[in-house]
Amino acid sequence: MESDFLQEQNYIRAKKRVKEIKGFYIHLMVYIVINIMISGVIVYGLMHNGDTFVEAIQNFGTISTWLFWGIGMFFHWLGVFGFKSLGLGKDWEERKIRDMMENDDEQVKKISRKY
Repeated sequence: MESDFLQEQNYIRAKKRVKEIKGFYIHLMVYIVINIMISGVIVYGLMHNGDTFVEAIQNFGTISTWLFWGIGMFFHWLGVFGFKSLGLGKDWEERKIRDMMENDDEQVKKISRKY
């Protein structure tokens, strides 16, 4: 009974985590698409007013939306993935080695199933 409760709690936490990660990636896609559109409009307007393409791209108005919204994206990323994803903690190498060994084991199992 208690193991069922623990499994359900783990499932709920995992589901919440997946929802947070999905939300971040949706935010990232919206950030890219909308900023491309905004930058396109700004560059078009500046070029229409006589600026060259390079001048239009280098204009602060073109860069500012990417920059300021990008700061917000960075904090959203930190909120989802945390500070641990920024650095290589004390046991990072050990975890990476274990992960790679597990991935190698999975690949060997997949290959052995085929034959």
